[in-house]
Amino acid sequence: MEENRFENSALIYGRNAVTEALKADTPINQVFVSSMTGSLGQICREARKRGIVVKQTDSRKLDQMTGNANHQGVCAEGACAEYASVADILRIAEEKHQQPFLVLCDGIEDPHNLGAILRTAEAAGVHGVILPKRRSASLTQTVYKTSAGAASWIPVARVSNLATEMIALKKRGIWFYGADMNGSPASQTDLKGAAGIVIGSEGFGLSAPVRAQCDAIISLPMFGQVNSLNASVAAGILMYECVRQRNLHE
Repeated sequence: MEENRFENSALIYGRNAVTEALKADTPINQVFVSSMTGSLGQICREARKRGIVVKQTDSRKLDQMTGNANHQGVCAEGACAEYASVADILRIAEEKHQQPFLVLCDGIEDPHNLGAILRTAEAAGVHGVILPKRRSASLTQTVYKTSAGAASWIPVARVSNLATEMIALKKRGIWFYGADMNGSPASQTDLKGAAGIVIGSEGFGLSAPVRAQCDAIISLPMFGQVNSLNASVAAGILMYECVRQRNLHE
């Protein structure tokens, strides 16, 4: 029965991911460690400061709990699928006296890609990431691990219909830039104002309804034989092009 409980619970694993989850006060029920010394000992101390139960177990048990993932000797059981609202994200931008800077994921289904996007988005100062509720990866333990803990810090909202949400946000002055290999060069597109970078799915790109709501379609130069980039890599480059232009504007 215990295996089933862990299989169905939300787990955060890996030293970086668990440490960042603790720092961000992510709701955690208990922490399991293979040792209470070194960096794992520091995790234990941080958990106990927050009143979280710490249990020592062996690596085989951690392997079983995480499906043989690279847990690095630590696993936290908690609610990793915590979502913000779009209003929360906009409020963060307003409190920082900044133009909203968003990333929208239109059908990113690979949790590793989503985790990588969240990691870059947090580093780039994106105010929040918006996902559709259907045909999209969600905030799973794999996403937390891949994001190296960034998923504990960057707000993520889920909406019923991404295109409909874009219509509402456009009324608030946000412009949307969809990524596509046939678009205009991103470096020659004005990305300085309130902006949302829209990344399409790994296999099919932007969906027709979402593409129709984009104010511009942007691309990256390709000089090799391969004519496309991994979704998370393309997202990262476009985010930092946006950062570059915003910094120049300031």
